[in-house]
Amino acid sequence: MTGEEPFIAAVKPLVDAMGGQLLPPDEAGPEDVVLAWEGVDAVAVRLPQLADSLDHILAAMERRQGRPLADLDRKAKQELVRSLEARGAFAVRHGVETVAGALGVSRFTVYNYLNREKNT
Repeated sequence: MTGEEPFIAAVKPLVDAMGGQLLPPDEAGPEDVVLAWEGVDAVAVRLPQLADSLDHILAAMERRQGRPLADLDRKAKQELVRSLEARGAFAVRHGVETVAGALGVSRFTVYNYLNREKNT
């Protein structure tokens, strides 16, 4: 798998965005997803564990912001929490703790941000 094939090049940004890994199809395990192109197995995708996905999402958000998430103002942190909630971040075990750590706030603050959204 050289990564030069057009199909693999097309799916790589998506796999990278979710923190997955591309593998040759013959190395796929039972939990991996094999993608076929024109009837031929082209690449396997190893999906990350949910907790790893949350870390990956937070790192990507930090890169987009161009600074640590803890440096954001309160309004930006509230918007980020709403965005993460929409993506299911708080369904992950220790999701609130992970997000609170990345934002430099307490778990209580994250819960307040979540409750504020529900009450408005």
